Amino acid sequence: MQTIDPKKISVPHLFGYLTGAVGPRPIAFASTIDTQGRVNLAPFSFFNVFGANPPILVFSPSRSGRDNSTKNTLDNVLEVPETTINMVDYAMVQQMSLASTAYPKGVNEFVKAGLTELASESVQPPRVAESPVQFECKVIEVKPLGTEGGAGNLVICEIVKIHLKEEVLDTNGAIDPLKIDQVARMGGNWYSRANQGLFEVPKPITQLGIGIDQIPEAIRLSTVLTGNDLGMLGNVEQLPTSEAIVEFVSKHPEIQKLMLSGDQNKLHKIAQKYLVEQNVNNAWKVLLAKL
Repeated sequence: MQTIDPKKISVPHLFGYLTGAVGPRPIAFASTIDTQGRVNLAPFSFFNVFGANPPILVFSPSRSGRDNSTKNTLDNVLEVPETTINMVDYAMVQQMSLASTAYPKGVNEFVKAGLTELASESVQPPRVAESPVQFECKVIEVKPLGTEGGAGNLVICEIVKIHLKEEVLDTNGAIDPLKIDQVARMGGNWYSRANQGLFEVPKPITQLGIGIDQIPEAIRLSTVLTGNDLGMLGNVEQLPTSEAIVEFVSKHPEIQKLMLSGDQNKLHKIAQKYLVEQNVNNAWKVLLAKL
């Protein structure tokens, strides 16, 4: 057995051990707002429920291990001590991941991730309409746990309102664990899905995805592509060149035929198959070949 002194290894190395060992972890998809009314949306897996009377949720936006900067979420709750915490199901996991991108302050991740703002009743930050369970919360304390990179900041929240989608409830009105289809974080790029096992979602750490808002409308409004599909498409920094698209199409007669027939749905289904294989570049080539 290995024995490790946390003080003798790097913070990223320690972070890897902690997140690899402590899991699966629920995900707090937190919406906040600053004094200028700018909305921010970001996921945090250092999160859980810590009481029912009063009902308390706690999550922790840690300081960056790279440059010791603070998250926009933390800055916002210090300015406006309110948040909504939205639970993440499998149908929105790719969009949630895209929202974790380090966009500059003032960029609305609802827009970038293609998610819908839903007005809250008791707090200012909006809810995520796609989320199966949405908590409106007042922030009662923010407790910093350190001043160096990697240090956590406990955001202690009291739930003031709960919103449940009817489709995740059983016949007794309780939340059905199969219907809610939650996902949770593991170490690295790994997630878990209830009763479905593990799967990977590459974390957008070093790149800024173009966002779903930059996807051409004919693709964005597809009746075939799902929110997860769009999340994967929006998590690229640049699109394939026209030369690469032409070369790709020249090698795929079936795509040429569909382009001539104008069958957009079938093209989108081919692109979707590439997305299932995690081949986002080829999916984009198929989709842009029609435009």
